[in-house]
Amino acid sequence: MTEYVRASEITKLPVVTLTGEDIAQIKDIVFDAARGGVRCFTLSGRGLLSGPLKRDLSWNRVHALGPDAVMVRDENALDDDDRTSQGLMASGGGNVLGARAMTEGGTDLGKIVDVVLETGRRPSVVGYEVESAGHGHPRVLLPVLKPVAVSGEMVLVPDATGEFTAGDLAGFAEAAHGLRNRLEPEE
Repeated sequence: MTEYVRASEITKLPVVTLTGEDIAQIKDIVFDAARGGVRCFTLSGRGLLSGPLKRDLSWNRVHALGPDAVMVRDENALDDDDRTSQGLMASGGGNVLGARAMTEGGTDLGKIVDVVLETGRRPSVVGYEVESAGHGHPRVLLPVLKPVAVSGEMVLVPDATGEFTAGDLAGFAEAAHGLRNRLEPEE
């Protein structure tokens, strides 16, 4: 069964080894604007008085992402420093929150307020939660199977993306399936 979570739900999750050792806690998620995916996690120590760790957890070293923990093989999965996250943030990348989701045809789908991730053994970015500029600022979940371009200010998606939205994570799988079926003939 595929399970989806918002990126905001991952912050503060424990980072746990396959042997059950609790080694860190997720502080922030750093996005790779060039690829439209997660690059790494910044970390903090576990416990009430623990502060930030000067280590990152690269996305490709995550063994599994679940609703209750981020699993890694062992403590060696953590980077020795935080150069990855610091480098991305210094170059203006690292955060898609606040960027506009736009279709290739120029339709503004809204401001990105969260990222939808698929959990499991191969976690991946599969969509965005956007807040529209319309009356009441409603939020919808957009499946994003293949962004056309991503920058710190805009995520450009195929025109059909706006036709397949979900109001919650329970309906997200159906919206993603519909978009996938729609885009396959275009490939």
